[in-house]
Amino acid sequence: MPTSPLAHAIAALANRQSLSERHTTDVFAAVMRGEATPAQIAALLMGLRVKGETPEEVAGAARALRDAMVRVVADGPHLVDTCGTGGGTVSTFNISTAAAFVAAGAGASVAKHGNRSFTSKCGSADVLEALGVPITLDAAAAARVLREACLTFLFAPTFHPAMKHAGPVRRELAVPSVLNLLGPLANPAGVRRQVVGVADADRAPLVAGALARLGAEHALVVHGRIGMDEIAPQGITDVWEVRSGGGGGGDGGGGASVTTWQLDPARYQLAIADVAMLAGEEPRARARRRAPQRGRGGLRRGPRGLLRRGRRPGAHGARGGEGTGRAGAVAARER
Repeated sequence: MPTSPLAHAIAALANRQSLSERHTTDVFAAVMRGEATPAQIAALLMGLRVKGETPEEVAGAARALRDAMVRVVADGPHLVDTCGTGGGTVSTFNISTAAAFVAAGAGASVAKHGNRSFTSKCGSADVLEALGVPITLDAAAAARVLREACLTFLFAPTFHPAMKHAGPVRRELAVPSVLNLLGPLANPAGVRRQVVGVADADRAPLVAGALARLGAEHALVVHGRIGMDEIAPQGITDVWEVRSGGGGGGDGGGGASVTTWQLDPARYQLAIADVAMLAGEEPRARARRRAPQRGRGGLRRGPRGLLRRGRRPGAHGARGGEGTGRAGAVAARER
């Protein structure tokens, strides 16, 4: 009797053998179609985790999720996303969501992919819902909002219904798996310019390598050494920069290059916020931050200062990556 791709994959992982990108896509496609049992899904996820995922495996799983997702037709060549993996050990307000508004105000078109919280007090969907924003727009409505407002929210369960087959197993395992990395890699609007925060420094190169293989045009994968899945307001942030047209150089694949560098917020002469000022809150309390953020000056050392640093690459990347980080910070401040 021939062995199914899923059974073959589990057997290979049990022997600590890596899967090819194509094999991984086939296996996760079966999961997305509901053809895998909970035991098989758990074995697959834990086998990958214990062996250690490769960029090829992460990209393969992301391709399967992309193939199964509901797509949003979005015009414009410079669409960006600020979706990260979550899971940071420093409790903060929802930076990536607030930064999506900052990037849009600075001239970017933002298709913000997100979900409810799995690892913190408040996910992007939670805070937007508390603000009264409809979060369950369908593809047509999301595309219309993007055209009219240059910013839309793509609620992951709406656009990735196939994830329902893996969701219960993921929650029961309660251990980070490859599924935790896939959200930023499967934006329903087909975004190719991104800032992706990754909480685990060891897994950030996997995300960068997968983005390179998946055809990213320009992406920054960031990890704050103080334990943030963001550009940190204190200390060094490690950055993996993915650029297309790299001829396969660096650490990338699929014609893209991945280069690494570090970012120090002091270099941009922006006040370094006390991390305690950025503490996370429950959704309704967090939503109330919108009022002080309308002001000027008083929050320079807190959330406002962090947002200038934390997602100026979103606006910077939307303009083609030209200019300097300081120019992006100025654009964010002026908005």
